[in-house]
Amino acid sequence: MSLKPWREIAVPHEDVLKGTFQQAEFAADLSRVHGGTAREEYQNPVRFFERTFITEGMRLLLDSVVRRLAGKGGDPVIQLQTAFGGGKTHTMLAVYHLAKGEVPAGDLPGVPPILDAAGVTELPRARVAVLDGVDLLGLAGKPRVHEGCTVHTLWGELAWQLGGEAGYARVREADETGTAPGKAELAQLLAAHAPCVILVDELVRYVSQFEEGKALSGGTFDANLSFVQALTEALKAVPTAVMLASLPESEKEAGSERGVRALATLAHYFGRVQALWKPVATEEAFEIVRRRLFASIGDRQAAEAVCRAFADHYLGNRQEFPQETQEGRYLDRLIRAYPIHPEVFDRLYEDWSSLENFQRTRGVLKLMAKIIHRLWQDGNNDLLILPGSLPLYDVDVRNEAIYYLPQGWDPVIERDVDGERSEPWEIENRDPRLGGVQACRRVARTIFLGSAPHSVQLGANQLVRGLEQERVLLGVAQPGQPLGVFKDALSRLTDRLHYLNHAQNRYWFDTRPNLRREMEERKRRFHEREDVFPTIRDRLQRQFATGVFGGIHVFTASGDVPDDWLLRLVVLPPDAAFSKSGKSPALEHASEILRKRGEQPRFKQNRLIFLAADQDSVLRLKDLVRSYLAWRSIVEDYRDNRLVLDNLMARQAQESLAQAEKTVGQAIRETYKWLLVPGQEALPGRGLSEVQWQALSLNAGAPNWSQEIERVLKENELLITVWAPIHLARMLREWFWKDGVKEAPALNVWQQSCQQLYLPRLKDDGVFRDALVSGSDSRDFFGFAQGKEGDRYLGFSFGKRYAPILDASLLLIEPQTAAAYEEAQRLAEEGSRVPYKPDETGTTASGSGVSPRVVEDVAKGGGQAGWIVPKKRFYGRIMLDPVTAKKQFADVVDEVLQHFTVRPGIAVKIVIEIEADAPAGFDHDMQRTVRENCAVLRFESAEFEAGE
Repeated sequence: MSLKPWREIAVPHEDVLKGTFQQAEFAADLSRVHGGTAREEYQNPVRFFERTFITEGMRLLLDSVVRRLAGKGGDPVIQLQTAFGGGKTHTMLAVYHLAKGEVPAGDLPGVPPILDAAGVTELPRARVAVLDGVDLLGLAGKPRVHEGCTVHTLWGELAWQLGGEAGYARVREADETGTAPGKAELAQLLAAHAPCVILVDELVRYVSQFEEGKALSGGTFDANLSFVQALTEALKAVPTAVMLASLPESEKEAGSERGVRALATLAHYFGRVQALWKPVATEEAFEIVRRRLFASIGDRQAAEAVCRAFADHYLGNRQEFPQETQEGRYLDRLIRAYPIHPEVFDRLYEDWSSLENFQRTRGVLKLMAKIIHRLWQDGNNDLLILPGSLPLYDVDVRNEAIYYLPQGWDPVIERDVDGERSEPWEIENRDPRLGGVQACRRVARTIFLGSAPHSVQLGANQLVRGLEQERVLLGVAQPGQPLGVFKDALSRLTDRLHYLNHAQNRYWFDTRPNLRREMEERKRRFHEREDVFPTIRDRLQRQFATGVFGGIHVFTASGDVPDDWLLRLVVLPPDAAFSKSGKSPALEHASEILRKRGEQPRFKQNRLIFLAADQDSVLRLKDLVRSYLAWRSIVEDYRDNRLVLDNLMARQAQESLAQAEKTVGQAIRETYKWLLVPGQEALPGRGLSEVQWQALSLNAGAPNWSQEIERVLKENELLITVWAPIHLARMLREWFWKDGVKEAPALNVWQQSCQQLYLPRLKDDGVFRDALVSGSDSRDFFGFAQGKEGDRYLGFSFGKRYAPILDASLLLIEPQTAAAYEEAQRLAEEGSRVPYKPDETGTTASGSGVSPRVVEDVAKGGGQAGWIVPKKRFYGRIMLDPVTAKKQFADVVDEVLQHFTVRPGIAVKIVIEIEADAPAGFDHDMQRTVRENCAVLRFESAEFEAGE
């Protein structure tokens, strides 16, 4: 059974309600309004809103609907219960008239403030579909005819109401067969007719008609439930579509067994949360006050269920609440104090009654009468009247409370506790998660009620001030609401409010401003470019490890970003932020750096990747940095004796600085979320396209930022760290082996990939070399040569494992050309081994051609006809200068050894001999060092000998 709020169970006395006026409502009928046959006060939008008191609950709902229809967020599916302030049908009518747009929303009484709060200047007219389960009861077994269009099912009716015949055509087959359409089909239907609102009432009544296993023209029981599930999912995919649906509060109201099952299933689909609540105890004085303020408790069983739910809630979260809530007698206190929470009485009787002019009973009665009057008038839907329920935004309630306090409390309440101009109200307006349960206002009210009298009595010298967190939670928490929301609100208030103090897990208000006001005033000292940007730059630089980048340049001018072969990440300043919608300063700034290095053109454009801030988050980051700098200056001034603080305030300053530093670090990660990667397309016959930018979002929660950037680039194939030779060969064929050119300088290929935005972006030249080595033993990709003389390739290699040196002489040869050259070499080599006996035609006796150079060599050597004997062994010896040995040996490798190693089938043996003579002898340390190093380098022998 769902729990009922106090106002549905407890009825206040007439004198408590005196001064309010609630005009008796006639039965509102949503279907009649939709059909145009309702009474004037419901049919006419202006008349309807003139009669409607927009409660806080209704305001929040209309706010969500307005945001949804305007494409600014809001919930896609909203479930209404009869406990929702203003009545479910009345609320649906408000949404109906607001969305229908027959009268501009700004002309409807009470609506403009909602539009202003949502930041909507003009609400678009929406298509409205009304699915009234009672009105549609006959549809289950008998189709409806709409202007030549016959509708059989709920989804057919929905489609027809949204789009007429065109809309119905989208679900015609599903409607005629009684099978539920899928999520995708419904999403398309909604998107085609968005913005749109779907109002669903008495759905359980309609669905419970269908017997399981029996098909009617309106479908089956399961088909209708499947339709609802698909519809709720489809609504999430359409940002300007919203559905409001009402369900019974209890299984008893659901009726039959099928109705109970339908209720449970529909409640699940609509995201319904079953509330749980906990018990409290009451003294005799509680009963006196309750009897004086309330005429009756209409449903004692329902009241006891609420109290028991509270008690269970406290027991189930025993670590979060005071110890007394774990005792069995606390349930009795709850029941006896109902509908007022015992904590309200405890604070009034234990704390407020200690004030000199606060009368123990009369003062409680007077204050509570004003509180209950306002809560009743505002449609408060809390299960009990808690400390967090106190309507301190109301002038009468506020004046009654501060009447017993000294001067100075009015600005405390107005700024830090309650009211439309208060900070808690502002925080909730910006954060729907907190605003949905009024978490900040409820926390602030609770702290005010529990701390104001103590601050008056003992002032700054009070040893124990304020409320512990567990008692704050006791004053705000209701069964079914997550405690984490209120903890977050408490943390947010501690960080933002001017009069709220915090120490040793206790919280209290005081009329003296806390350090926050000092911090806010100091924030104005810090300027954007002189203070804020350098701080952000310093924090950014600490965030990065180099990783795949040869350099990371944070807020660096174009002329200071090198134009070389290294991959570089350029982090743009905050004022060059990126936005996916509209003109982006980031792209202009990045384009300028991409085009030029200072005043010179930039050539290695494919070496730059950019990181930019999110334009929507920059203002918040700047503000957080200013707060951090302000807290740091306060702590530094205190340490240098330029600022006098008591121990409590000094500790608060240290804690605030630590929190601000942590918050800035997280905000930087959340703000700098856009990778901007330039690219171009080569269009056949039309040259190169304009530079095209890809914007990729980073995960702010990734533990290593550099690795996250590398992951995003690799997953989107914008950075290559491992390159298959097949891709290199394809690039060579497309861009280098064409127009009769059959070989390409490897170094030029690598350098072009660094320069041209239409070519693949490699991490470094090591990736390029690895691709060359990987493809060297295949005949499918490319051949190699270390240069070319005329038609002859020097150091030719094809289809054999090869470790090329990436220099200006290295050539990459097209495979067919390499194969043909290899065959020519083979034929020439075979021809060099036949007996040489020239005839008059200059050919061998066998008719095989011989190189003229071979003939010439034989003639010069006085050779006679016979076999040409090739030279098969080479031996060379060189003495190296000990001082320049390293350079000399490198020259030997480049100029001599390379000619042997690049040719397959040549075995090369290199032996290094070292002789060192020391007339005075080698000392012990040198001998030990040389022996150890020789052992590491695997010398075959390394011995020191005694001299003669």
